[in-house]
Amino acid sequence: MRDTPRPQGTVGDFRPGPPQLRPGRALAHTTGASGSGSPHRSDGRPPQTPRGARRSDPDGRPGTTPPVPGRPTSFLHFRPAGLVGLLGLPALLFALITWQVVARGPLLRADSRLSSALVHPDRFSELLSDLGNVQVAVPVLVLVLAYAARRGRATGTDRWWLPPTAAAVLMALVPAVVVPLKDWTARPGTPAVPPAVGYFPSGHTATAAIAYGSAAQVLLPWLTSAAARRTAVAVCAALVLGVSYGLVRRGYHWPLDVVASWCLATVLLTFLRLLLSRSTRRSSSGTPSSRTGPS
Repeated sequence: MRDTPRPQGTVGDFRPGPPQLRPGRALAHTTGASGSGSPHRSDGRPPQTPRGARRSDPDGRPGTTPPVPGRPTSFLHFRPAGLVGLLGLPALLFALITWQVVARGPLLRADSRLSSALVHPDRFSELLSDLGNVQVAVPVLVLVLAYAARRGRATGTDRWWLPPTAAAVLMALVPAVVVPLKDWTARPGTPAVPPAVGYFPSGHTATAAIAYGSAAQVLLPWLTSAAARRTAVAVCAALVLGVSYGLVRRGYHWPLDVVASWCLATVLLTFLRLLLSRSTRRSSSGTPSSRTGPS
């Protein structure tokens, strides 16, 4: 004896046949407007959110919703690994060179041979070394800081005074750091200069690196194109390298004096970059007036 087929449906529904769609329900794949088997939403919404309706990420570009946590909002941001490299390696190299200078270690013999091969006094090298004079480098920095301060105040940027002030303080720290090191190490100069001590590290190199490097860091946020920013960085590097070449070529400093000042300036400029990066991120999350960035 066969069982009577039971009707298809839910409890209380005695209508035979396949289940009927109810209002407000959706199936994963049913026949849509574009043809058989195309997915669609039961409420009529498109399968994807239109691009114009997406929330923007912290940089203003349509993309991930919600924004990815920790997305950098400033070109000054850099990763912890880069920070360790910019701080740890130059500091370690500076300590090594200073130890060799104080102990009169074997590294100084190689430095002396390299200096003898590079020294060739001429007018061009002397002009290059003059770019590291306080009378040349500091006025350039002052002009850039005044420009950045004026732009920041005019656009209503939050804490517009911080980058110029930090760069000025960093420049003032150069003699406070270099002069005691010169007195402590008491390194004599090259045969091309009168007999004296106090040539380590190179004050001209440190002055050029901090003045031009700080000017570039303060100026970069106000440059609107990538080409202009690359040009500013290239000019800064060319000035520092030109001063360094002129000092060694003229015989005003040993090569290690210059390299040590590079390391010292890298550490100091990294701290400045950290400060400017934190200030930029804090300003970008502040009031609407503070988010009025460089134009």
